[in-house]
Order: sequence, then structure tokens, then C-alpha cells
Amino acid sequence: MDKSFTILLTTGQNLRYQQNLQQAGVAVVVLVASSNRLPDLLPLIPSVHSVLATIALGVIVEIGDF
Repeated sequence: MDKSFTILLTTGQNLRYQQNLQQAGVAVVVLVASSNRLPDLLPLIPSVHSVLATIALGVIVEIGDF
């Protein structure tokens, strides 16, 4: 059984309201930081790595410095 799927990594926080992600067959990881500059996003990468092991199709996970 093939368990591969596509994961979209984005900073677009409104994507969930603009697209039917379940129908698209992708999982989405949204990075929420004070800006989309690399120094602000890099601290989120360990959390992204953890989420990648468990995320499922059609799921949206927000990872941020909240």
C-alpha cells in the first residue's frame, strides 16, 4: 500500500478559507511567525519536523511562535 502524499508548507494563513484542501488531497503545515523572514521561521522547523511524521491528508496544522 502506497502511503505517500503531498504536504504543502506555507506561511499563507488564509489558505484554509480559499481552497478545498480535502478535495485537493494534500496536508498543509502553516508557519505562523512575526514575519516570513528566514530568521523568524527557522525556530519553527523542529516543530515542523515532528508534525511531518503524523500529519494526514486534508489536515491543516498551524505551527507558530504564539
